[in-house]
Amino acid sequence: MTNKLLLLPGDGIGPEVMTEVERVLDRLMSRHGLKLDVETALFGGASLDEEGVPITDAVVATAKSAQAVLMGAVGGPKWASVARDLRPEMGLLRLRKEMDVYANLRPALCFAALADASGLKRHLVEGLDIVFVRELTGGVYFGTPRGIETLADGSKRGFDNQVYTSAEIRRVARVAFELARKRSNKVTSLEKSNVMESGLLWRQEVTALHASDYSDVQLEHMYADNAAMQLVRAPQQFDVLLTDNLFGDVLSDLAAACTGSIGLLPSAALGDAGKPGLYEPIHGSAPDIAGKGLANPVAAILSLEMALRWSLGEVGLADQLYRAVEAALNNGARTADLGGSLSSTDMGTAILAAL
Repeated sequence: MTNKLLLLPGDGIGPEVMTEVERVLDRLMSRHGLKLDVETALFGGASLDEEGVPITDAVVATAKSAQAVLMGAVGGPKWASVARDLRPEMGLLRLRKEMDVYANLRPALCFAALADASGLKRHLVEGLDIVFVRELTGGVYFGTPRGIETLADGSKRGFDNQVYTSAEIRRVARVAFELARKRSNKVTSLEKSNVMESGLLWRQEVTALHASDYSDVQLEHMYADNAAMQLVRAPQQFDVLLTDNLFGDVLSDLAAACTGSIGLLPSAALGDAGKPGLYEPIHGSAPDIAGKGLANPVAAILSLEMALRWSLGEVGLADQLYRAVEAALNNGARTADLGGSLSSTDMGTAILAAL
């Protein structure tokens, strides 16, 4: 039975980096034995322009029937004034929710060849290999009630509701503990239990699950604001960082800056075993460079590597692709974000040559 991969190029630089992913896919299928049924669909602002919604019911259904979904990026100033429920980002939130991909794996690793590209000193980042496990379908991005209301005096008040249940916390914490067992066996759980009730429940549930099922794994708790400081002071103290949706969104981008460029880092959003995964580079649509051929495709290509590893059952090919990216960087391949001059296509060609 052939696996199905759905590609959602999206907006901005999304189509440019996805083109390089497609070149890699063609090579893996033509020369490396990968058997895959690949489909492409509109998503985000591109879908809004064509279909009137940021994602159609048909595309959601296709995503849920695939083994993996790989997206480029969504959003941009072109759609900044549309109604909030029609903004490109709402298509992404809907896709995450309907696929029920509640555990977002965001690795932050520093390739040896790029240790001097980081804004931090070499000794802080050389060999860095940490991963965020971010809860992805709950928290403040999905909580209700939410809205903007007009008060009696004519002023306005905006509100969002940070909500978590025990079950939501425990299932993503389980992913973090299981992942830690395959790595350095340490989980750092981040929250603000000192000032947030949802954060207090988070700490209580993670602590209880650890005591009952994962006492062999080292667990530490840390306030999210302290974690932000620690990520730029001594990032290598961490292994697996477990976070809620909001803090994971912010802190994983901070960790990306430690590695040299946000254009290097992929992500995987996973649900229960046997369900499709959603993969995406963690960079945005970068409208300022869209269409110029300057985007770094490494994060998108490594998102494909994660899809091969986690959803498509092709661990051997995933290893080959990772080594090819590493070799290209070792050989000096650099896009502008890394201080080089290669175009998106040139970077893809360098990776293909290494592959």
